[in-house]
Amino acid sequence: MSSLGLLFVLCAVFCTGTAVAQSTPLSGNALTSAAAPLSNQFVEQEFLPVEQAYPLAVEPLSDNSVLLVWQMPPGYYLYQHAFRFEFFQGDESTKLTPEFPPAIVREDEFFGRVEVYYDGVDIELVTPGPIAGGQLRVTSQGCADAGLCYPPRTQTFAIDQNGNVSELDTPARRAPVSSPLMSTSAPGQGLLFMMLLAFAGGIILNLMPCVLPILSLKVLGFASAPAHQRRQHGWLYSAGVVLSFLLVAGILLGLRGAGQAIGWGFQLQSPGFVIGLAYLFVVMGLALSGVVELGSRFMNLGSDLAQSGGSAGSFFTGVLAVVVASPCTAPFMGTALGYALVQPPAQGLSVFAALGAGMAAPMLLLSYSDTARKYLPRPGIWMERLKQALAFPLYATAVWLFWVAGRQTSVDVMAATLFGALLIALGLWLWRGAFLAKSTALACLVLAVVLGAWRPAQLGNNDSALPPGTVAYTPESLSQLIADGQPVFVDVTADWCITCLANERAVLLTNTVQEAFRDAGVTYMIADWTDYDPIIADFVASHGRSGIPLYVLYHGAQAPTVLPQLLRTQTVLSALERVAKS
Repeated sequence: MSSLGLLFVLCAVFCTGTAVAQSTPLSGNALTSAAAPLSNQFVEQEFLPVEQAYPLAVEPLSDNSVLLVWQMPPGYYLYQHAFRFEFFQGDESTKLTPEFPPAIVREDEFFGRVEVYYDGVDIELVTPGPIAGGQLRVTSQGCADAGLCYPPRTQTFAIDQNGNVSELDTPARRAPVSSPLMSTSAPGQGLLFMMLLAFAGGIILNLMPCVLPILSLKVLGFASAPAHQRRQHGWLYSAGVVLSFLLVAGILLGLRGAGQAIGWGFQLQSPGFVIGLAYLFVVMGLALSGVVELGSRFMNLGSDLAQSGGSAGSFFTGVLAVVVASPCTAPFMGTALGYALVQPPAQGLSVFAALGAGMAAPMLLLSYSDTARKYLPRPGIWMERLKQALAFPLYATAVWLFWVAGRQTSVDVMAATLFGALLIALGLWLWRGAFLAKSTALACLVLAVVLGAWRPAQLGNNDSALPPGTVAYTPESLSQLIADGQPVFVDVTADWCITCLANERAVLLTNTVQEAFRDAGVTYMIADWTDYDPIIADFVASHGRSGIPLYVLYHGAQAPTVLPQLLRTQTVLSALERVAKS
């Protein structure tokens, strides 16, 4: 067994049990009616048939006008832009454009600013001639706050000479609607559209800072590998990525089905997993620095890529790429994963498979592209220098993971695991020696695992002070602020979420945005999901997400605005301007 294989076995001792240790039942806490409904869409949930969700009554007002009245239950809304009205009188048809009543503005992550109606809406239509003896065709589309949307619905009403209204039995009306599809106003959505979103999100995951060093090492091998070996390694890497995503999906769907409140990146809420991952990055960095040689049976990250023994290395590099990408939710991933986790297993796994295919696509394309290969530098001493240089991003990632583990536990645990990392370096260095040296090395590795698994009898409160001008999230405080008409910005973040930290440093905690929060009278509330918290998991799930970052702007009883996952200063300022105007 190679040294890295030994380390994998030892780390598994304290990395396992993550889901068991932290999969507690979902909290029943919820916001009051002043806020948007927070029913958890990721546990077993029933959605109303479209007839009950959006009942429509048609009332003639005069000879040439009619009133349409919708009354929706709480948590359901209609899109203003999706309405279509057409009046038929004999062989003539006329499209009607009414004056819509004021609507509530929502910021959609992919389709921009939309206007919607909650609770109900009355729309008056004026026809060019008498309504008696005519037919009215009405198209509408609505969604539920829990994250699922219904397909567009068309209803046809006949109005007789006495002004009586009856709905005609159209094919759309007869179609089964008990299982709403994930759909919005854009055509062609549903499973295929969500798979396309997931594929795009997977491509973006390749740009995450933890993934780039690993992929760069694989790309180095393409500079000298024959074409058939490049393609072989490309497919093996892709298989590792896709199968890893399917494994994660199976665990997520299984735990969700059992009623557990977990989301994307849930494994990083376990200090044991974080410490094990940090140890792994230390070992990889030492290998790149030339301190230790790792056997190609387990993880082949360097120039051995082109050798016949590197097949397992390509596969496990794909596995590792998925593991280190999990701290982030790339753009387009949020909606796709939220959709996947409420679908039947086959559809949910299809979305995760598309996510893996997107992440694997650039590497697979490079393995086949002769054009891309022409731009790769010729093999030389620079490859060894670059390989050694790439060790330092891995060391930096390990330091960050140790910091996350310290935030989750205590500074004593962080110090112990750092000493454990030192013992790992010593053990791997000694492993090259004779029997006595190997025995000492094994003792060092075992002690490193013991230190990684150690926790003080009483963990102190390791929570650092919140940034100035912010408050901690609780459902009760959020409900009270909303009931008082106070605008609230909720930032769901975690120390292991790289995108969250980048958004906070570059946008949210800047003087410009903080001053805009104060000017608009907005309370900045932070929900820290670094550690497992079913209450925060419930909040995330209620907004149709399975991962973070999540940014929600509340203003009174109005529907909350969900901001994009990658923030720009202007995006936040525009949302705050709308709050100030209202």
